[in-house]
Amino acid sequence: METLEEAQLCFPAVNNSCKKSTGSHLEAAITHTLLSLIFLLTVVLNLVVIIAISHFRQLHTTTNLLLLSLAVADFLVGFTEMPFYIFQYGQCWVLGDFGCAVICTFSFFTVSVSVGNMVLISVDRYVAICDPMLYPTKVTMKRVQFSIYLCWIFSAVHTFWILRDFLQQPDRYNSCYGECVLVVNYAEVVVDLVATFLGPILIITVLYMRVFVVAVSQARAMRSHVKSVTHHRPGTVTAQKSEIKAARTLGIVVIVFLLCCSPYYFVTAAAESNLVEASSGGTEIWFLYFNSCLNPIIYAFCYPWFRKSVKHILTLQILQPDSRDTNIL
Repeated sequence: METLEEAQLCFPAVNNSCKKSTGSHLEAAITHTLLSLIFLLTVVLNLVVIIAISHFRQLHTTTNLLLLSLAVADFLVGFTEMPFYIFQYGQCWVLGDFGCAVICTFSFFTVSVSVGNMVLISVDRYVAICDPMLYPTKVTMKRVQFSIYLCWIFSAVHTFWILRDFLQQPDRYNSCYGECVLVVNYAEVVVDLVATFLGPILIITVLYMRVFVVAVSQARAMRSHVKSVTHHRPGTVTAQKSEIKAARTLGIVVIVFLLCCSPYYFVTAAAESNLVEASSGGTEIWFLYFNSCLNPIIYAFCYPWFRKSVKHILTLQILQPDSRDTNIL
């Protein structure tokens, strides 16, 4: 008969098994329900973005291509990472050392890809607002595709370099069997902090400060000369308003991303400096993951094409012939 001590172990048959968490069942149920809801929203909403941008020809723009890359990264976070962390949250790791290595590596990789996409989005909006006349020649589909490929490749190289020691021996820092602990050397933490947080924040902040100043001046110019400009060049005003709205929306996306990822990097840096106790980082990681759920929600409030796409997808209108050419804007 199983003793009380054995019942508290993750793997009773193993001598050095970790112990299960002893939190209340109500708290565990609420936590798992909330995390499962975030998982479902992340997967479904990002899948809508992927289908919409890939399917409708009107959405095949350079800016939307960057949003598509970001949505793919967010979808991978929801589909491949969240389920494992939901079942592992506060309990035992049952996927072994190989599963721990795969999930941790993929987590680093997708975060790095998301950061890279945020930088590319900021550059795209900077050129569109600050140099609109040359935007069509500077920002082409081929250049954006090439930039996205480089972003994913760089993220993969960066991830495998940062985690090279961990991948060789994933269980080196585990205190017991049934644990998944990732510890990175101080030098590698500094490199990761600069490459995927401080550096991108500096670039994004500088670019969006410039975008904000130019957008405000353009908005004032349009208000003061709207009649004459509309009479002579009606398309110019519409284009400027569209670009400014896109910059505002994507600025919200970038700010939300920074707010969601800041706790993780601040706690990591503080733990390395011994300012706080090192932890599993479960809460901070879920802040990162929650950003993948928020991005398509922002699109739903700011982009009419997203709401129309949801309607076409749910009513299966995208299965009709020539649905790719539907007026979705």
